[in-house]
Amino acid sequence: MTATQGASIRHAGQGGDHTPQRTARSVIRAYVALTKPRIIELLLITTIPTMFLAAGGFPSWWLIVATLVGGYLAAGGANTLNMYLDRDIDAKMKRTRNRPLVTGEISPRAALVFGIALSIGSTLWLGLLVNWMSAALALGAILLYVVFYTMILKRRTSQNIVWGGVAGCMPVLIGWSAVTGTVSWTAVLLFLVIFFWTPPHYWPLAEKFSQDYADAGVPMLPVVATRTSVAGQMIMHTFLMIAASLAIIPLGETGWVYGVSAVAVGAWFAFLVIRYAVRVRRGLSGKKLGPMTVFHGSITYLTLLFVALAIDPFVTL
Repeated sequence: MTATQGASIRHAGQGGDHTPQRTARSVIRAYVALTKPRIIELLLITTIPTMFLAAGGFPSWWLIVATLVGGYLAAGGANTLNMYLDRDIDAKMKRTRNRPLVTGEISPRAALVFGIALSIGSTLWLGLLVNWMSAALALGAILLYVVFYTMILKRRTSQNIVWGGVAGCMPVLIGWSAVTGTVSWTAVLLFLVIFFWTPPHYWPLAEKFSQDYADAGVPMLPVVATRTSVAGQMIMHTFLMIAASLAIIPLGETGWVYGVSAVAVGAWFAFLVIRYAVRVRRGLSGKKLGPMTVFHGSITYLTLLFVALAIDPFVTL
């Protein structure tokens, strides 16, 4: 029983009407949930180190704050519109059936208005307070996620997360352009790191919730392909990710801290993915297969890689 339901029952027992009481805090919490803050945290983790590298040190605090606020608003707007469009399948999945649009805490119309407002607001915020290059990239990320991924790819192809993941790569370009006003080859390679990282990050989660996706009619790769095929593609994307991370080194904008870290954490994550593939070939399943170990490991990998990227400009031999 939720707190709102409990308040409603107590009120009804006292002879009042039966309308559930909503507090300002619960409404705010529901709107924040629409933005998917836990996903945004991961996106912002990649933005700040990229800004440090682009600046060769600390950019101004105001620029960091303005970029992060704009990035949060943009990602929040895209995530809200994603929930608006996906509310039918969210209601069919155990993992998502408690989202505000499914429970009725927020109406579809209110969510649509909120998502559009955040999207427009983020573009104007970045354009006026950072630069219009960053604003254009943020708007592009919103359109990629809402239109390209949610509306076109997600329900039609098993490669949805591969190409739809492009939107999640945009924060590094936004962070770099916020500092320099341009996009360099280093930023492009960081983009590719996240692009190739996305499948081995998301497919283990889709494996765990494959029945959910099947019930909702979403053709995630683990739903429509064999585990062996999925594991093979995870290995391929992992090695392409590591190659992209190492290709940054010869460009000369990073030092030994990033170089050593990229090799070490790349080898560690490759081990996790290969071990997962071996378990698949042995026919293991459930906890013995351990898809969530790879999922959580992917988050640790990306965090450690970008922490090293953030530290690197401040350490010299």
